[in-house]
Amino acid sequence: MKLNVVPWYEEGLSFQCTQCGNCCTGGPGYVWMSDVEIDRFSQHLKMDRDAFLKKYCRSIGGQISLKERKNLRGDYDCIFLEEIDIDEGGKVRRQRVCTAYEVRPLQCRTWPFWDGNLSSAEAWKRVGTMCPGIDRGRHYTRERIEALRDAPDWPDAPPSSK
Repeated sequence: MKLNVVPWYEEGLSFQCTQCGNCCTGGPGYVWMSDVEIDRFSQHLKMDRDAFLKKYCRSIGGQISLKERKNLRGDYDCIFLEEIDIDEGGKVRRQRVCTAYEVRPLQCRTWPFWDGNLSSAEAWKRVGTMCPGIDRGRHYTRERIEALRDAPDWPDAPPSSK
């Protein structure tokens, strides 16, 4: 017997990526890469696959994840997260950017529609304390949220689109 359980986000959710980089830093974690994504990355960077794996990836339990590096605040940043200075008419501000945004993995593309973030309204609200795009911007239907959550490869119009 299959239960027809209505999720707490039945009416959908709003999210708009602000490209703040907060989802790319924090406690130690993993950004899992598929073979296809590894090939996309290495081609994008014009690197041999093995060189890419050695320089940017780590093997954990037979899976491949992007490396992290500890920043000055003690957080762990994705290897492709960098802080740059942006000049806004004479006023300079620091901005965190993904230097591989065009080929970011599925895991990054489907943020924040991950199982843990969707597990409850409280979990969604908790994520919103670090992610300024939560409950703002584009509205996603339940069907679209679940399609993104369950996407096997790069989805069309991911939530983290520019």
